[in-house]
Amino acid sequence: MLVIRPITSRDLGALLRIAEESGVGFTSLPVNEERLAAKIAYSEASFALGDDDCQSGEQGYLLVMEDTETGEVVGTTALEARVGQSDAFWHYHLGSAVHSSPTLGVHKEHQLLTLCNDYSGVSELCTLFLSESHRQGHNGRLLSKCRFLFLAEFRDRFAEVVIAEMRGVSDTEGQSPFWSWLQKHFFDMEFPQADYLSGLGKKTFIAELMPRHPVYVDMLPKAAQAVIGQVHDKTRPALKLLTAEGFRWRGYVDIFDAGPTVECDIDHIQAIRESERLQVAIGNTDDGIKTMIANTNLQHFRCTLANALHRKGDLVLDRATADALGVKAGDWVRAIAFEKE
Repeated sequence: MLVIRPITSRDLGALLRIAEESGVGFTSLPVNEERLAAKIAYSEASFALGDDDCQSGEQGYLLVMEDTETGEVVGTTALEARVGQSDAFWHYHLGSAVHSSPTLGVHKEHQLLTLCNDYSGVSELCTLFLSESHRQGHNGRLLSKCRFLFLAEFRDRFAEVVIAEMRGVSDTEGQSPFWSWLQKHFFDMEFPQADYLSGLGKKTFIAELMPRHPVYVDMLPKAAQAVIGQVHDKTRPALKLLTAEGFRWRGYVDIFDAGPTVECDIDHIQAIRESERLQVAIGNTDDGIKTMIANTNLQHFRCTLANALHRKGDLVLDRATADALGVKAGDWVRAIAFEKE
């Protein structure tokens, strides 16, 4: 059985392996043991906070997917309560500028990229990665969608708007067409190095070296223009899932690879609206339907996918599923039917 749970310090080796597998362009998982250990410690501290102690929003919740049969960690996913609270959170916004001269009969509309911090203070879905060995069945959807049950159950810890940064286009060598233009004119480092430094939290170079004025898209190389708002091939399934949940692109892109950042009001996310809080009953679930189920215990959060019988006010689980979630008859869970695509 695959179960989502909070990461612990014992998972450092597994997280390092996942970071290595994720490759260049996955900024939130730098291949750096010290940085990953700090992320784990930050997550453990966030899970330990009581509701009255988390008003600052400076919390991050890092989860892992564990195969309970082998004990192997096969994926990770995370949520940030509020981004940009201690470090600047940068994006480019794709907008328009009109140059018009009625006298000459000239009317030109140009696209502009403007550096901004517009998403400071919002919540973020981040760090989604599933090992190649387990990319089958519903595993990827479970790893992504479990965050919606977490958001729904612990709603007061998060902001009104939720975003997700989508990995942008880069080649097999980790080179980004968009970054190639920035590097040539403003930076003296390759994309993998810039991406790595950002993942380490060393972001002062962004404010120091990024162009301070809006950039006319027409003046960029065609290769750079073509990838603005486009996602990496491996990221398309994640974007499709978020779009189905109600996330939309509003013109914000990553400053390194120009991948899109999508957003949705937290209360408009489909899985959050459709999830239910139900009491557990233990019994036979042969006639049940595939259901994503999470317990309601923050410190010992568990989420899995299993057959369950939906009855008015309660949810029938088999004993193995209840044990995996750490619940017993009469306990509360949050659940949503896991429809087929």
